[in-house]
Amino acid sequence: MSPAPHIPVLLDEVIAALAPEPGALIVDATFGAGGYARRIIDAGATVHAFDRDPDAIAAARTWPETQEDPPRLVLHPRRFSEMVASLTEAGVSRVDGVVMDIGVSSMQLDQAARGFAFSSDGPLDMRMAQDGESAADFLNTAPEAQIADVLFHYGEERQSRRVARAIVAARPLETTGQLAHVVRKALGHRPGAPKDPATRSFQAIRIHVNAELDELRAALDAAEQLLRPGGRLAVVSFHSLEDRIVKQFLREAGGAAANASRHLPQSAPAAAPTYSPVAKAVRPSEAELARNPRARSATLRAAIRTAAPARERRAA
Repeated sequence: MSPAPHIPVLLDEVIAALAPEPGALIVDATFGAGGYARRIIDAGATVHAFDRDPDAIAAARTWPETQEDPPRLVLHPRRFSEMVASLTEAGVSRVDGVVMDIGVSSMQLDQAARGFAFSSDGPLDMRMAQDGESAADFLNTAPEAQIADVLFHYGEERQSRRVARAIVAARPLETTGQLAHVVRKALGHRPGAPKDPATRSFQAIRIHVNAELDELRAALDAAEQLLRPGGRLAVVSFHSLEDRIVKQFLREAGGAAANASRHLPQSAPAAAPTYSPVAKAVRPSEAELARNPRARSATLRAAIRTAAPARERRAA
């Protein structure tokens, strides 16, 4: 079977939130297959595209917009947490929009050799950048307690200790199929159940290997520094951990967290809000879910940058 085609999630809603115009400068922080970038370029804007996956960058180099003078698609083969440094090197200090689509891409999931999914057996890899510590490296060397912590905090796996104990007992693990079998056996897999019990563990290990939540926090800080007054931020997340970070960030940036209770002592004057909300969180319509079941857990949050100075960057 050929891989399912990549379908950008909440595409119309993201483009509406960004409102790209001719001549605008937009950062696509998670380029992937370029679904958002294509629509942004078609609207007349220039896209600075970030992706740490060399496969995504290699595919993007075939786009004719990268060869124009000046190019309307500028590629940055770097992590999106490095947006400020990379754009500064390119002579860009302010942008009109930033879009982020958080998590693993359809192309990565659909390639068994990348080791992100258990739907088909492949090497236990999970590295977005294809370098550094792999999932197999982590699982075959980390202490049981550390594996349990990763499963609990990043996968919200309530039986994390049991799963970690089973993983350590089954070492060495080399393939996604082996890992899925170990997790299912530890948790008791019922064929036909609505959710595979290995899902949470795979999510947790992937997030750990790629430091995804720290990357997200750093990227949100970077976008706040880069967006001009009136610039727009659009973030699509796919699970509660990511969405919680984005929601809290925008809440604090909008000033809602200051002096939340009248029963608490008055704190020092809060910094001026750096964002104003566009609307409430947006989720896929029934029509989109029918076209693309992978969109089922997506949430879009968007905001507009105010003229207030960017806040001091937070520690990861």
